[in-house]
Amino acid sequence: MSNHLFPQSNYPSHTQPYSSEPLAFFGGPSSSSSPYYGSRQGLEGSMGAGASGSGVAGYATGSMSGARIGSMIGGGEGRWWEAFGTGGFEGEPSLMEELGINPSHILQKSLAVLNPLARVDANIMDDADLAGPFVFCFAFAFVLLLSGKPQFSYIYGVGLLGTTALYLLLNLMSETGIDAYRVASVLGYCLIPMVGLGSLGIGVGIDSAIGYVLSILSVIWCTHSASSIFVAVLRMDQQRLLVAYPVGLLYGCFALLSIFNVKK
Repeated sequence: MSNHLFPQSNYPSHTQPYSSEPLAFFGGPSSSSSPYYGSRQGLEGSMGAGASGSGVAGYATGSMSGARIGSMIGGGEGRWWEAFGTGGFEGEPSLMEELGINPSHILQKSLAVLNPLARVDANIMDDADLAGPFVFCFAFAFVLLLSGKPQFSYIYGVGLLGTTALYLLLNLMSETGIDAYRVASVLGYCLIPMVGLGSLGIGVGIDSAIGYVLSILSVIWCTHSASSIFVAVLRMDQQRLLVAYPVGLLYGCFALLSIFNVKK
């Protein structure tokens, strides 16, 4: 009776082994043509592929960066201590060029001041700078300090007022005009004879008749050099004396600071 109620032929035998393939709800690519879950790529598979891809790309990038740093340190493109020098890497401009300092032009302008009889080039101030004037102004103040005349504030004050006054006068007198940067550059370079005058006061005092004569000669030298440059640049040949007069007053103040000590 049990055989008629429950026929065994309709049920699988318990001795049949189960399939070893696990259930995969989001399985990999299947060979079947079903457009549903069988043909959808697994979520874990996508994440694993992306992670492995990014890991390979990161490793490649790190390897390239490490190789570049190693080549730079090893001497491929430069050494680390070159960062503290003035040469830098290959093709990089020097520190002087980045700061706008040209030693050859500074020497050329200084020689033009030291040789007042030479003809001044009209394009001498095309490359104006303040590196040389600052050096000569500081040197003038330093030699006065060594001679017992600490007059830094007076030197800078007189220089600032004189530069402003000459800038206004030259722009009123000339047709082309000139900027304050070039005026300060010319006046600073022409201060070189005053530096020599102040140097004489270190060992030998210039508060004497000989010192007065040397001071007058220094003022004439500075005035001639500065006025020659202004006349050549601004093309004011007919107004040479009008330009030289205020310039001579300015350098006369510097000569007085070299001879006498300002008492506070």
